[in-house]
Amino acid sequence: KIIASANYMLSELFQLDEPKKEDSTDFPINGNSDESYSEEEEEMPDSDENGSYSNSSDPPDDNKAVAIIKSVGELSVPEKYKSVHRIRPSCAFPVCHGTEERCRLVLNYVLEGLKSVDSSVKKEGDLPAADPSTPIPLKYEDESTSGGPECLEKQMALFLDKMGSFQKGKHSSQSGMIPGSWQYKMKLQLILKSSKAYYVLSEAAMILQKYGRALRYIKLALQCHDTYCCLCASMLPEVLVFLCQCLTLCGDIQLMLAQNANNRAAYLEEYNYQTKEDQEILHSLHRESRCQVFAWATDLFTDLECQLSVSCKCYEAAYEILLFSNLKNQNPEQRIQVLKRMGNIRNEIGVFYMNQAAAVQTERVGNKNVSTTEQQLWKKSFSCFEEGIQNFESIDDATNAALLLCNTGRLMRICAQAHCATEGDLKKEFSPEEALYYNKAIDYYLKALRSLGKRDVHPAVWDSVNWELSTTYFTMATLQQDYAPLSRKAQEQIEKEVSEAMMKSLKYCDVDTVSARQPLCQYRAATIHHRLASMYHSCLRNQVGDEHLRKQHRILADLHYSKAVRLFQLLNDAPCELLRVQLERVAFAEFQMASQNSSAGKLKTLFGALDIMVKTKSAFQLIRKELVAESEQISKDKSSAENMSPNDSSAGLNKEEVLKLLGIFESRMSFLLLQSIKLLTSTKKKIGGINEEEAVLKTNKQVYSLLLRATANKSTTLLERIEVVLSLLGQLTQDNAAGGGGIQ
Repeated sequence: KIIASANYMLSELFQLDEPKKEDSTDFPINGNSDESYSEEEEEMPDSDENGSYSNSSDPPDDNKAVAIIKSVGELSVPEKYKSVHRIRPSCAFPVCHGTEERCRLVLNYVLEGLKSVDSSVKKEGDLPAADPSTPIPLKYEDESTSGGPECLEKQMALFLDKMGSFQKGKHSSQSGMIPGSWQYKMKLQLILKSSKAYYVLSEAAMILQKYGRALRYIKLALQCHDTYCCLCASMLPEVLVFLCQCLTLCGDIQLMLAQNANNRAAYLEEYNYQTKEDQEILHSLHRESRCQVFAWATDLFTDLECQLSVSCKCYEAAYEILLFSNLKNQNPEQRIQVLKRMGNIRNEIGVFYMNQAAAVQTERVGNKNVSTTEQQLWKKSFSCFEEGIQNFESIDDATNAALLLCNTGRLMRICAQAHCATEGDLKKEFSPEEALYYNKAIDYYLKALRSLGKRDVHPAVWDSVNWELSTTYFTMATLQQDYAPLSRKAQEQIEKEVSEAMMKSLKYCDVDTVSARQPLCQYRAATIHHRLASMYHSCLRNQVGDEHLRKQHRILADLHYSKAVRLFQLLNDAPCELLRVQLERVAFAEFQMASQNSSAGKLKTLFGALDIMVKTKSAFQLIRKELVAESEQISKDKSSAENMSPNDSSAGLNKEEVLKLLGIFESRMSFLLLQSIKLLTSTKKKIGGINEEEAVLKTNKQVYSLLLRATANKSTTLLERIEVVLSLLGQLTQDNAAGGGGIQ
């Protein structure tokens, strides 16, 4: 009755098939007497141990056992008695509304059964002597059809030895149960059912994010399974599959505990709670065996590294079961899930070691060399990433494999940063070790892109890998440009490598696709064009002799400056960068003007530079907008105004940088206006067919005069200076509009 009741409740909770081999017992199962049981009944189609009873055409006779007897002489042969109807348990199943309630009811039935079995077990010394007239049944197995169960048992024993404290050989019952007796077989079934009930309870707790409770339940499930493994004479495939599921769930729980360390106190309280029913079931288990093979998997650890390692070990154990039991082909979906979890946990551990290495690197003071600790952490991280990549590739999971390749690239970049040579607070030249690791990072990012194949496979991952690849090229080019290794390479070679790396960074920087990362891509592309323009500008200044090369540098500088301005104008949060690029363009025009001889050429270049000055109006408008917003905020909160220094930055605005750029702007604008006034006064040139010279000259003089007065007044605030500049730029704009666009 107890077995039937437990089976009925478990049938709706757990879909795993019951082990058929253990169900063939020599004791009463469903209320049949010893006399009414026969071997022929095992072949009846309605002989189902899982609580599915046959439906008779005559319901009133369902609870009757009808003996079919042909003659009075057959009364002496008990085996002829046959039950034509399945006898229902006399108990009525209660209505249960939740998973936990049903599982608890199953455990109640199991506990009753365990108590009954334990009370019936006699000590070995009290057992009756063997009847010499009764033959001892010998169970022979056909090895040709069994597929080598002994080999499977040995592999399981080796696995258990490897996992923990299991000793080689079979564990006999400590309570004195005889293997093969009805108590032995009954207790095995009860133990397995309790393990399944605890497994379902653990799954339910996981869904509720009660990870401490989930770990407690899976610990009980594995303890039940542990005792079952120690007592059972053979390992059925269904039992091994269930063990694999338990270990996989245990690994999930340990990972969730690691990722939710902030609630550790609550999880510890859940973990330590135990009902009287659970204690009694454990007591019954300990009567038979105290082996704790899986104790390592079910402790609540406080160390993050230990939790991640235990989670990984659980998945590895589950996968090893699938391997040596040849179940991976019979359960392909479970194999995929276990391998996916193994890849995921190895990624988590790899990231953990990588972050630790980065922290050690940050704490390193001065120009100390890379420590042994850092190198060990790199190796551990790299090994985890490599194994995780193999796990995902074995199940053709290209997306996750690409993510791990991307993380490996990030690890290479951390290695490159660790080899950054410094002398005091100053960085030395870009080192060969840095170049080596940055190139390794690039290789891994390219492998990630090849793993994905195309963007349609997973757009978000594809965009992320492209961004990281662009960042790596950009970082390497920037370091080469700012800390040029002139002791090892020629200037021309460095410029070529910088240009190539910057262009590759642009290639993988998608400025057109609308996404959350688009402004970042636009800013990156604008910065690249700005750096390239500055590099070609510098080359032009330092180049002597080769006129063809100078012309090429002049064209490239002008091209990249124009592209940088266009991209910065698309952004609303980079006014300083836009202003800086425009000022460099003005300096570029001044440099060109210095090499010109004719007054007409100089005037054309001058008015081109003034036109660039006028186009900085949008940048100053953005700066004014942010300053006004900051001023309004200060007026609302006077206390914050008292604590704010003049150089404090508002949201994204560096006032110190603004003051520096504003000073340069006023200086260059004053110079250009003065030069234009001198040239216009000396040439007396007719412009556009009418005498516009006097109007342009008059406007330039007026703006120049106002600018000198503004710069002479040292008491004006930053906002007032911005207002003056905008007013002067407005006058120059009107002058250009009235004059047909100014002098060309």
